[in-house]
Amino acid sequence: MTPDSYTIPDQTRIGHVHLKVADIDRALAFYRDLLGFSLVTMYGKDAAFISAGGYHHHIGLNTWYSKNMPPAPIRSAGLFHTAILYPTRRDLAVALKRLIDAKYPLTGASDHGVSEALYLNDPDQNGVELYWDRPKEEWPLTPDGSIEMYTRSLDLEGLLREIKN
Repeated sequence: MTPDSYTIPDQTRIGHVHLKVADIDRALAFYRDLLGFSLVTMYGKDAAFISAGGYHHHIGLNTWYSKNMPPAPIRSAGLFHTAILYPTRRDLAVALKRLIDAKYPLTGASDHGVSEALYLNDPDQNGVELYWDRPKEEWPLTPDGSIEMYTRSLDLEGLLREIKN
């Protein structure tokens, strides 16, 4: 096998993200208390590991280089957003309702054809995408059979109806 013919195995997944934050307690108030992740463990006073479903951690939060520091500049290289995949549309609707109830601002909401997504920033201005994937058989395709992704406005009221049914 030559290096240019290698493709990563189909079962490969992104395991976790580790975010630099200015304040652990403030970050936990967002990720644990608002979004609903569970605290798995603290690593001293400078790091927390959180997850969904008992995994060792989906998100690491640390202040090793960032304690009490301002957010990174928007116009610089770095992480654009962390995407959190919800299992169902209803679960995404519950997340939206929690954000609305907490008066937490969204920065966007989009229908991408293959998925529906909510966008916001965490307290350290790290981008966060909350989304669910439509079933693969519902993904829009171009005439040549490739996936057609787009960005259209997401019907938030329609999404919220998922939890009224």
